[in-house]
Amino acid sequence: MAAARKVLEKGGIAEVKIDRLARQFKVTRGSFYFHFSSLKDLHQELLSEWRRANCAPFQAMVDEDVTDGVQFFSDIVHTWVDEKPFSPKLDLAIRDWARTSKEIAREVDAIDALRINLLVRSFLAIGYSEKESIVRARITYFHQIGQYALSFKEDPDVRKSYQPLFGDVLLGPLAKSP
Repeated sequence: MAAARKVLEKGGIAEVKIDRLARQFKVTRGSFYFHFSSLKDLHQELLSEWRRANCAPFQAMVDEDVTDGVQFFSDIVHTWVDEKPFSPKLDLAIRDWARTSKEIAREVDAIDALRINLLVRSFLAIGYSEKESIVRARITYFHQIGQYALSFKEDPDVRKSYQPLFGDVLLGPLAKSP
């Protein structure tokens, strides 16, 4: 699974092939089938890994009662920033895969909507109107996904030093500093 995930993250789903993985591990195709019944089975396991690492943490927040919008916002953002268990590379690889699969595209659209709705809830709890909450949520989400899509790299200490300012800018005037 780890090898297949690395191939997916680096080259996309079209590069996840039984022959390639078997050669990499110097095993026969038959050995591959000892672990997975088919290539489709391996693909399903890759999707399951994405669901566990990149979807479940956000889905767990859906039923939370949002009384402190700033704290809820911070919890959402830290899921991305801490990258435990969230994986930006895996998220981008699944997004890329979704370009060739309507089924996966629907799933990516659904998790995008869920993540944005969580952010909207945080802004509503802070006191913004519904429209402003939607816009602030989208700006926050598109900013985060854009950083990953651009493979923007910076020293982790520099990134951490900007976090309070990002929080102030994204949360706006109604929120106290996170």
